[in-house]
Amino acid sequence: MVFCGCNKWSCTSFAIIAAVIVGVVTAFLQITAVITVAPVFYWVVFGIAVVYLAIMPVATALSRRETAPCLCAALAAQLIGLLGSILLSVILLAVSFAATSIVGAIFLGVLLFFFALALTSTACYVKCLANCGN
Repeated sequence: MVFCGCNKWSCTSFAIIAAVIVGVVTAFLQITAVITVAPVFYWVVFGIAVVYLAIMPVATALSRRETAPCLCAALAAQLIGLLGSILLSVILLAVSFAATSIVGAIFLGVLLFFFALALTSTACYVKCLANCGN
């Protein structure tokens, strides 16, 4: 994570914190049976992550920007989020968990952590490309 100034946090740091919050809340809501997730959700996350992963190198090459620390941090967070989303969605599609299973809720929370990380780090990447500071 890149820190700018004395007390400023980078956009990627905020993206990670937001993703952790999304993952924890999702796991808690799944454990308490407030939400249930159908397998089609895992297919949607898998599809979005695969398409996103295919488009990301093209978008990065088209940006033609010199390497900046905020770009590298945002791209690293995006890759981690996308690869984690693909891996966890495949695991959740392959293994069937009970609706209120603790292990299933943890896996769902981790899946949503990675997916939220991919989405929020995209905002960081765009912000860095627009020269809005870190």
